[in-house]
This record gives sequence, structure tokens and C-alpha cells, in this order.
Amino acid sequence: MRDDGTLDDPYAPSTPTADTEDGTSTERTTTASRLRAYARDLIGRRRAQVALATGVVCCLGLAAVAQVRDESADAATREGAISNSELAQRADQQSASRGLDRVAAPSTSTAVPSTAATPADPDTSAPARKAAPARPTDPAPVAGLDEDQMENAEAIVRAGRKMGVPRRGLVIAVATAMQESNLYNVASGVLPESQDYPHQGVGWDHDSVGLFQQRSSSGWGPVGRLMDPEFATRQFLAALEQVPGWQRMRLTDAAQAVQVSAYPEHYQQHEWRATRVVDAIVPTGR
Repeated sequence: MRDDGTLDDPYAPSTPTADTEDGTSTERTTTASRLRAYARDLIGRRRAQVALATGVVCCLGLAAVAQVRDESADAATREGAISNSELAQRADQQSASRGLDRVAAPSTSTAVPSTAATPADPDTSAPARKAAPARPTDPAPVAGLDEDQMENAEAIVRAGRKMGVPRRGLVIAVATAMQESNLYNVASGVLPESQDYPHQGVGWDHDSVGLFQQRSSSGWGPVGRLMDPEFATRQFLAALEQVPGWQRMRLTDAAQAVQVSAYPEHYQQHEWRATRVVDAIVPTGR
């Protein structure tokens, strides 16, 4: 009931509306709101799809880069392995080639490295050892000598080298024996005792015996010892070294100073042959 005492019409609309050709204003507002919401939802979905696609592309790109890196690393590893293999093979080849030069090449696989030994300091307290003289050779006969003569010359040279006599003394001794006995170990027909010892002939010059025709009666020594080429040589050279300035003398003068021969100049003729014999036995520089 209204204030004016009239009754309300229950079938009448509660709010008056203004009709238009397109419908009511409320309906238009609702439709527009729905359209805007749908548009926003559509735009949001598209953005989500774009973001998702972008993410997928990025993931694929990262995977591809990682794969390329892995392949590059594998290739580098394979190249490194090949290089190391080639280097090892070359090292083995070099060791083998070096081993050819050796009787027994040391094994490097099981060898244990050790500290290199340092050379010990020289012992200055010990006296210096004198170098041993070179051993004379046994050459074929030279200068017209036969085997016996060459052997006797070698005995003279060996004895002189043991005494430390210089080469000049060896030449003088060989030349003297050439003149005195023709380089044969000669016994004496006057002294039968001398024939009891090895000899290569018999002479008749008093009691002179051996390579240098030394006389026991003159004090050169016992007959048996004078028949020994080494002893006879030592006796001659010991006397020669007592002659003042013998190394600067002519060969014949040095020999005569020891032998006191009736023919002092005869020794000189043998110098060239004696030099050749000594050089054959002890080459120059030894």
C-alpha cells in the first residue's frame, strides 16, 4: 500500500527502465564487461604461449650449445690422446735407436731414479803415480835384420824403457850392439863357460861375450849374467848415463866413451839403422 492509500500492483516492475532499440543500458554494460574480460584473457593466453615458446627455444639453444661444447671437448680429448700416443711411440722409437748404439740399453720402465754421484775431490795427499811407459810392440824385422837380430833389439829397447832411458839412449845402445856383435848374443871361444848359456854364435875376441862383447875380467859382471841380453843392456846404459853430456854427443862419441874401442868411428855408421829399428819397436810419440 502506498502512502496515498492505494495498493501496489504485484505484477508491476519494481524499477522503471527505458527501452531502446539495442536493449537496456544494463545489458549493454554487462556485455561490454564480458567482452573486455575475454579480450584480456585472450591476450594473457597469447603472452603465456609466446613466453612458453621463447622458453622452449632458449632451452633448445642451450642444449645445442652444450652438445657442441661436449663434441668439441670430445674431439680435443681424442686429438690429445692421439698426440700423446704418437709422442709415446716416437719416444719408444728414439729409445730403440739409441739402444742400437748400446750393448744393453737400460730399461726406463722399472728403473728407480737415483741421486747422481758427485765426483770425489782428488786426494792431494797421495803422491802422483808416474805413468807407465808404453809397452814396445813386436814388429816384423826392419833395416835388413833377421828374426834373431830383431828379437835382440827388442830386448835392448825393453830393458832401456824399464830404466826410463830416453829414446836417444836406446838408439845408441842398438847401434853399439850392431857394431860389437851384429846384434847376436855371442859366446866366447876363449871362454868355454860362456857356451854353457843360450847363444847365437861364438867369437874369439879375448873373453868378450854377449850383445855388447863385455868382458867379465874387466868388471862388467859374471859370465852367465853377461850372456843375458837384458842384464848386458842395463850394464851398458848405466855406464852411458855416467858420461857427462852424452845426450848432446855424436852417437859414435857416446858409444866410444863406454866401450873404449880401437875403432871409435865405426859406431856412427849404424845410427840410421838403429833409429829405424827403435822407431819400429816404439813408434814416435809413445
